[in-house]
Amino acid sequence: MSSTLTSTITGSEPASSLLLNGTGTAAQEEEEEPYRYAHLLPVYSKDKYPPLQPFAHVDPGSRALGHANPRAFLDGAGVVELTPWLGTEVRGCNLAALTPDQKDELALEVARRGVVVFRDQQDFIDRGPGFYTEWGRHFGPLHIHPTSGHPEGFPEIHLVYKDKNSKFNTEGITTTVWHSDFSFELQPPGLTTFFLLAQPKTGGDTLYSSQVKNFETLSPVMQGFLRTLKATHSGFDSLRSTKGGALRREPIETVHPVVRRHPVTGDEALYVNKQFTRRIVGMKKEESDLLLNFLYDHIAKSGDHQARIKWEPFSMVLWDNRVTAHSAISDYWQQKARRHGARITPQAERPIPSLASMKMED
Repeated sequence: MSSTLTSTITGSEPASSLLLNGTGTAAQEEEEEPYRYAHLLPVYSKDKYPPLQPFAHVDPGSRALGHANPRAFLDGAGVVELTPWLGTEVRGCNLAALTPDQKDELALEVARRGVVVFRDQQDFIDRGPGFYTEWGRHFGPLHIHPTSGHPEGFPEIHLVYKDKNSKFNTEGITTTVWHSDFSFELQPPGLTTFFLLAQPKTGGDTLYSSQVKNFETLSPVMQGFLRTLKATHSGFDSLRSTKGGALRREPIETVHPVVRRHPVTGDEALYVNKQFTRRIVGMKKEESDLLLNFLYDHIAKSGDHQARIKWEPFSMVLWDNRVTAHSAISDYWQQKARRHGARITPQAERPIPSLASMKMED
């Protein structure tokens, strides 16, 4: 990456918002301190990326199916299920020390539970972006965000960043935007890793919804109908309106099944989201809007299919984009605090239709 073609967000904030637990002396809170993760602040390159190319994907979770104990990587750890259907919290498992076989087991566990949060992962986080990319490539080719900031020299690491100088969109009645990352790509992300490097004292949680349960609770008649449908997913609106500046890869539109099947678990999951899904193929606009809005409403209101992750220092959250939807919560704007996160986003297979006879365009 050319250093002459990048710009860096700097900015500072009160030291109190940088202290990981919101603790410290009054003297510390009155003075500015160097930011521990300044080397991971976002830059915005003007490099141009070619279109993504198709590839054959073998999900690492499939290899764990043959293990004597596919959950052996959790031996000795404290494991708590956040809800019956979705979400697990783990303490006492160092992700940075996992072997390749254990990473396969991890992929299977995330596929089955949808989202898993690992606490106390400073060892992983402090190893830096080179380690992050090595980690992510175990699960698939790394997706490069076409507009967002990234650490200098590591475009594969997608950064989210807000501080006291950032603007928040407070015009709507809510900040929730349910989505599955980059669902408009031909081969959207699968297992995704995300962690915060700095966070507000409270707020900035992340919501997750089980698209498996969202589908399962519909009537058999509706399920059967949805299995026959395809929908267009588009990146044009969200990428063209980005605040990051340069558009480094042209957006695309792709047709995917409305119900997809996970390649390892076999679970059926809704695969529509309000951020990227635009229209049901073959329907008139009014018909498509009616059905999609019903599904969006179902996803948003089904609290019994959701889990809310409250961030702690050095936490990492892994989720499977194929079977979940998620939304950040931007409720911390009055704190003038820094929220700095990093996402590692491996791509997976082209969505597999739940209906085996469905033919997708080449």
